[in-house]
Amino acid sequence: MTVRDLDIVLYGATGFVGALTAAHLADHAEPHVRVALAGRSHAKLEALRADLGGAAAGWELVTVEASDSVGLRRLAARTTMVATTVGPYARYGKELVRACAEEGTHYADLTGEVLFVRWSLDEVAARAAETGARIVHACGFDSIPSDLGVLVTAERAANDDAGTLGETTLTVRSLRGGISGGTIDSGRQQAIIARDDAVARRTVNDPYGLSPRRSEEPVSSRRSGSGVLATLKRWVPVDRDTETGRWTGPFIMAAFNTRVVRLSNTLTDWSYGRDFRYREVTDFGSSPVSPLMAGGMAIGMGATVAGLAYRPTRAVLDRVLPKPGDGPSAQQRAAGRFRLEIRSTTTTGARYVTKVGADYDPGYNGTAVMLGEAALCLALDGDLLPDRAGVLTPATAMGGVLVDRLRSHGFVFDIREAVEL
Repeated sequence: MTVRDLDIVLYGATGFVGALTAAHLADHAEPHVRVALAGRSHAKLEALRADLGGAAAGWELVTVEASDSVGLRRLAARTTMVATTVGPYARYGKELVRACAEEGTHYADLTGEVLFVRWSLDEVAARAAETGARIVHACGFDSIPSDLGVLVTAERAANDDAGTLGETTLTVRSLRGGISGGTIDSGRQQAIIARDDAVARRTVNDPYGLSPRRSEEPVSSRRSGSGVLATLKRWVPVDRDTETGRWTGPFIMAAFNTRVVRLSNTLTDWSYGRDFRYREVTDFGSSPVSPLMAGGMAIGMGATVAGLAYRPTRAVLDRVLPKPGDGPSAQQRAAGRFRLEIRSTTTTGARYVTKVGADYDPGYNGTAVMLGEAALCLALDGDLLPDRAGVLTPATAMGGVLVDRLRSHGFVFDIREAVEL
């Protein structure tokens, strides 16, 4: 057996979110937890460790390049788990994932890249299952709130003997915070790849594109219909809730989050239900301008994705979009928050409302807490976790254990049965 002298390695620790995650670990990891900070620059790692002070003063520093397969495998062999913030992951993350899968080392990242997760499922899932590694993608705002929120809803319905989930919608009720430059860069790289690769484009556009059992999934979850109005609905997805009168439009993270949640259902042999249908939207309110705001968001998102795929428009967008390594001030982050609401009707007709939220900037402080707690969970809570290995989701790898950890840091997962939705 390999002797592991570390519990957690935080790779990419000197990046913006990496440093926030390091600070969370310094503040909340117990003294016996053996942590190392890793990255490309020893000088930057030293500076970060000095800034952190306290418990971090004794943490080891490891310098290794993202392309150094030998060095990454040597590092993976030393630790129980690796958490990484180094993206875009399709460009910089493959060697680290492969190293962890080979060495039986647990892994967590912040990817929002469908194509990277698809690669991981195809290339390393079998090996990780053999070695016992839990390879867990999407351990930040995309997609822990969505993934764990649906999980606790399904578990409550099962405990109530209320059947499995059917139509399920996550609605963003309130969101204050920024989108990181790293997230933008990941979207940029995926858009470029999908533009030039027909297979990649089909995977990105397939609602069940992450399923390892694609032939057993529904053909499509898109709206059916033809004609001008149906086409407009598909390209500008704006709806009005007939019960509440509120208008909804697209949620920028939905394209990735929904695929992760569906993957959780598949990896548990469709424990959420064969009738489970899932989508995510943003609440734009009920004022006269609400449908215009929702439509504007839809058009803006579509134009941004299309613009990132082509060099001339990408050059223009790059001048205004956040850059990797950039982020809001501490004062701005302190004002961050998110409030999500998941509504689901089960196969028995029972209806549930689950509220998920926290008073953190979702893309920065909140993501640092989520990744930090996922790292601690994978490193320390092995005996409590579901007996699974391979390429997993937060729900299938850590489930309720991670929910409890996040609740202890102020996250809300509040489920109730609703008489009327």
